[in-house]
Amino acid sequence: MTEFRSVAAATGEPQGEPFAVHGPADVAAACAAAEAAFDTYRATSREDRAAFLERIADEIMAIGDSLIDAYLSESGLPRMRAEGERGRTCGQLRMFADVVRKGQWQQLRIDPALPERQPLPRPDLRLRMIPVGPVAVFGASNFPLAFSTAGGDTASALAAGCPVVVKGHPAHPITGSLIAQAISTAVAACGLPEGVFQHLVGPSNDLGAALVQDPRIMAVGFTGSRAGGLALARLAQAREVPIPVYAEMSSINPVLLLPEALKARGEALGAAFVGSLTMGAGQFCTNPGLVLAIEGEGLDAFVAAATGAVSEAKPQTMLTTGIAAAYAKGVEALSGTAGVETLAKGEEGNRTCGGAILFQTTAAKFLADKAIGDEVFGSASVIVRCKDEAELKAVLEGLEGQLTATLHMDEADEAAASRLLPVLERKVGRILANGWPTGVEVCHAMVHGGPFPATSDPRTTSVGSMAIDRFLRPVSYQNLAQPVLPPELRDDAYGDGAPRLIDGTLTLS
Repeated sequence: MTEFRSVAAATGEPQGEPFAVHGPADVAAACAAAEAAFDTYRATSREDRAAFLERIADEIMAIGDSLIDAYLSESGLPRMRAEGERGRTCGQLRMFADVVRKGQWQQLRIDPALPERQPLPRPDLRLRMIPVGPVAVFGASNFPLAFSTAGGDTASALAAGCPVVVKGHPAHPITGSLIAQAISTAVAACGLPEGVFQHLVGPSNDLGAALVQDPRIMAVGFTGSRAGGLALARLAQAREVPIPVYAEMSSINPVLLLPEALKARGEALGAAFVGSLTMGAGQFCTNPGLVLAIEGEGLDAFVAAATGAVSEAKPQTMLTTGIAAAYAKGVEALSGTAGVETLAKGEEGNRTCGGAILFQTTAAKFLADKAIGDEVFGSASVIVRCKDEAELKAVLEGLEGQLTATLHMDEADEAAASRLLPVLERKVGRILANGWPTGVEVCHAMVHGGPFPATSDPRTTSVGSMAIDRFLRPVSYQNLAQPVLPPELRDDAYGDGAPRLIDGTLTLS
């Protein structure tokens, strides 16, 4: 295949002009350009790099309605979502600009020489974090802006000082190309080497495989399916020089309905739950695909409200016909599982749309059949009825790693929540109370990650300012003369505003 076209999500039909498919030679050229740009780009000042990130945000906003129109056509998502995601994309670029300016990401540490120390003197030791090198970023299907061409992986890698080569997602090539042009415009306007940002497109997996296997790529950012993330991780580990793949993959995000909260507001919780479940056709990595609760009148009220809301739900356009087909297959599998009851179904979908569905099972059955806990990407969820807190805890213990866990609780539930918290900490990256997991705030305290298979590395996050840490590594400098040291580690750099740990004491200048 030498070219491909965008597909309208609502109809499944091709649209617009064809895109040339990039091949192995294009991958090699992009990676060579990224490598050539690396030393120049990583040497940019904090101010210059921050200004570059802000310029990208400005260029994205300058695209105007044509970006929103492309997003709507290629994703089938509503305008409010498109505009909100554009704002989030620009907001996280500006957040990283602020992070870069403040300099904490450098983790500067200085242990001055102690020549008189006995029995041995201590050498002068200084440390900083440096960028790892060119980074490959894979655009995500479910967030055409915030997790794609200029999304969090790209923003955090550029903030770290790493050139980026993006494999645009084939589900939204028009959206991706508009964003890519905006970034390239910012690169040129800021006087940076062209290789700081490269954009590759094509529908085959071979393109992504070639990118990950190129020896000039030093890390990978990926958001998508478990199968896709693991395939990339295997390729990365099989290289002569293995590299990390930071993959955000599979999660069903358990929601725990604690007894007193259920008694007080079971009906209201049921309706709100379905609102979260069906948002964006359920195509969120934080979608509430599992509900855990203890038997009782409160749970009955929740189920009645939830089934009523699901029954009234209209089918929604899904991101691609392939995703719609996978959703239908997952729903069919759950529907045919012994011991799993279908509580309610919304209006039927079609080849481009998915309808909501709600299942119910017992804790004993859930524990006996791990397949019930497989992710179904869409507006499907399973309620697990537990006999008591011990059985609910057993279900939690048996879960795979997750991005989130939600506690709906009242004051009288706090003791139970405290007992369950240690289990939740071992299983998830974010624990929230009296809310819904859909919606991820971009800020300094956010973790969008979790134990496998939620992510390939539970020590990291793909959202929030800590995302920059994935693309940095430490270097220690021993007894280097002042003129040879990196500027930020020299004695005359103490007033540049970056914090330093000097002889174990944090110094803010």
